[in-house]
Amino acid sequence: MIIWLASYPKSGNTWLRFFIISLLMGKKVDLNLNHLKAIISYPDKTHFKGLLKDVLDIDEIAKNWINSQNRINSDKSFRFFKTHNMFIRYKDCAFTDVNNTLATIHIVRDPRNVITSLKNHYSLSNYEDAKKFLFYDNQILTPSEKEKEKYLNKEKHPLPQIVGSWRTHYISWKNMKKNYFLVKYEDLVKNPLEEFTKVTNFISKVLRVKFSKEQIENAVKLSSFTNLQSMEQKYGFTESSTNNEGVKNKFFYLGPNNDWNNILEGNLVEEINKKYSTEMSELGYL
Repeated sequence: MIIWLASYPKSGNTWLRFFIISLLMGKKVDLNLNHLKAIISYPDKTHFKGLLKDVLDIDEIAKNWINSQNRINSDKSFRFFKTHNMFIRYKDCAFTDVNNTLATIHIVRDPRNVITSLKNHYSLSNYEDAKKFLFYDNQILTPSEKEKEKYLNKEKHPLPQIVGSWRTHYISWKNMKKNYFLVKYEDLVKNPLEEFTKVTNFISKVLRVKFSKEQIENAVKLSSFTNLQSMEQKYGFTESSTNNEGVKNKFFYLGPNNDWNNILEGNLVEEINKKYSTEMSELGYL
């Protein structure tokens, strides 16, 4: 059964993944960013062996979402999967179902801060392009030409995902009824121990496993932004994107210092506030 770590892109999913890995493995191994491979992204090529003729065809992928998950879950084990995909039906194909989903941890971030991270990660030319990405209801993440050259002949690589806009993504996962837990990125920044303890309690309840206070505190320390940033600076990070000049973008870019108040122009802030006023008010961002 799958525990989904669901988020819109650049909303803190990698931070959440590393915390969970630290919680489960932190006392057993000397952790580094390579251990993030223990929680891979879905959909991935490895999940669809023999099911797809074209690994970039979103229609083919959607038709086999449930088939691939049935096969993954045939061993009756639990696993965490990161996903940016929406929780939707696409051309009458369900992304997942109650037979394959054990629980969902949904991490959400203020769109006024997401937009800066989108601009950096995807090497977008300006905030106007980043805004179009954020607002586009039919947004699909597909490999860039450079990523195709790098990944397509390999056994393992992420497949296209339907991410939608910030709003449609948030609303889609909010409709998950089974064992759903919502966490806000900003709360993790303000009160990491308190909020990650809540995440741990949710995992404990779902998996019926207990974690000590010491384990939680150690996982919070290991997964701090400064520690993750330091590891990326020393060893690099395979999940970081490459800009148009072929230079790696910093994955752990601004983190807690990404404050829209100090970065965005007023008219862009007003556009986002107006566009997403209902959802942002519901989440306490307005």
